[in-house]
Amino acid sequence: MGISNQQLEIWAHQGSITQSSDTYSAIKYTLKADNNPYADKSYDVFLQGSYGNDTNIYAESDVDVVIRLNDCFQHDLDTLAKEQQDAFHAAYSNAIYTGADFKNDVFSVLDAKYGQDAKIGDKAIKIEANGNRRKSDVIVAIQFRRYYKFLAINNETYDLGIAFVNKAGQRIVNYPKQHLDNCTKKHQNTQKWFKPMVRIFKNLRNKMINEKMIPDDLAPSYYLEGLLYNVLDDQFTRSTSYETCFFNCINWLHAADRSKFVCANEQYYLLREGSLVTWRAEKCDQFITAAVKFWNQG
Repeated sequence: MGISNQQLEIWAHQGSITQSSDTYSAIKYTLKADNNPYADKSYDVFLQGSYGNDTNIYAESDVDVVIRLNDCFQHDLDTLAKEQQDAFHAAYSNAIYTGADFKNDVFSVLDAKYGQDAKIGDKAIKIEANGNRRKSDVIVAIQFRRYYKFLAINNETYDLGIAFVNKAGQRIVNYPKQHLDNCTKKHQNTQKWFKPMVRIFKNLRNKMINEKMIPDDLAPSYYLEGLLYNVLDDQFTRSTSYETCFFNCINWLHAADRSKFVCANEQYYLLREGSLVTWRAEKCDQFITAAVKFWNQG
């Protein structure tokens, strides 16, 4: 019974590093060129996703890039008292150069560089693989601020994320830097068991997809990272091998009350209905049940 430690060790290995790094460097160089139409704006370019978080596997080595405009932002003021909301609206005015303008300008830059290999997808501008360049997604976003205090500009407290819209016009808000920082801390707190275990779970998912045990859209990588983020640190640190670590984690997850699990960014619950950034509980249940079955048949 179980999956051999040798197989788990293979699955624990990180995927493409050099090609992914070169791809990111080339895209970042293109996005930050001095002659771009948004060159005079304040913006940041950074990684998110599996490669940015060092949890990519060989079968999943896309490069996810965020370019975020800082000159305008959307916001959530729900926790502010009315007088603070009034102060906010008095201090800030509507932007002239908008997120839609920014996305049009970014696409013009990528279209000029990559031609037909650059296409607007549902959530991101997709750049197809070509030669040594890996397939990439460029998310064009603006700042999103979830406020906790506003007394004046420069006397304000908020969580900083990104906001963008999909093709259906739905706003998506996420917190990639918090996700990355929290996963890095989790990795350190678990004596560096966390990220290899994420890669093992991703490879296990792919194996179960290939064997028709689960559908291919059941367990996206982002949610698997969130799932393992909730496993108590001691389930990792008392492990002596990948085999015992996997056994500890899957048993803990199977028995846990998962209703209060949070995303790795700690801004949302992980398992909730009706959200574009959360996992459906029944899909999580199906994945864990299939993983236990796979282990028992191994």
